[in-house]
Amino acid sequence: MASARAHDPKRLDVAAFVGAGDVLEGSWPAERLKRLLATTLPPMGAAPRAGVAWRARGERKALLNAGVQPTLAIRADTEVTLECQRCLQAMALPLHAARRIFFVESEDAAAALDAESEDDVLALTPALDLETLIEDELLLALPLIPRHEVCAEPLPRAFVDDDDASEPADNPFAVLAALKRGARPS
Repeated sequence: MASARAHDPKRLDVAAFVGAGDVLEGSWPAERLKRLLATTLPPMGAAPRAGVAWRARGERKALLNAGVQPTLAIRADTEVTLECQRCLQAMALPLHAARRIFFVESEDAAAALDAESEDDVLALTPALDLETLIEDELLLALPLIPRHEVCAEPLPRAFVDDDDASEPADNPFAVLAALKRGARPS
């Protein structure tokens, strides 16, 4: 249900947005999300970066130990290019972020309730930057160690040292024991 009132995603009045039960959705060019851009690689070939499709819905829901509170249900989808940590080649990766965020009256209440809740809890502010919040969620959705399921090409030879692989490494405890005895490790 959308009201006639226009909501600005850069300065969203969460209380009014939730009170109206509104929905905002749209898409932004990837270039607007500078931190996400800096964290990812340019797309392969001459392809342009994928835009970010997003949606935010305001509603009131029950929060454990806090009664009914305003919430934002946010969702964002895009595609990013990252470096595979197995083969060091670029890989395209669909990126999806979805989160429910509860809003309470004070920072202290938010800190206490956030520790108890599976959902995020923030202090209610007069103007929330929805674009920054969605970018934060996309950054959090990035994989810690991006990798292909199966790499098309093996790791380049320059990164594989066959000499080290064939010789067993010295046992560090044996080296320490030899040092304690006054002998030189072999």
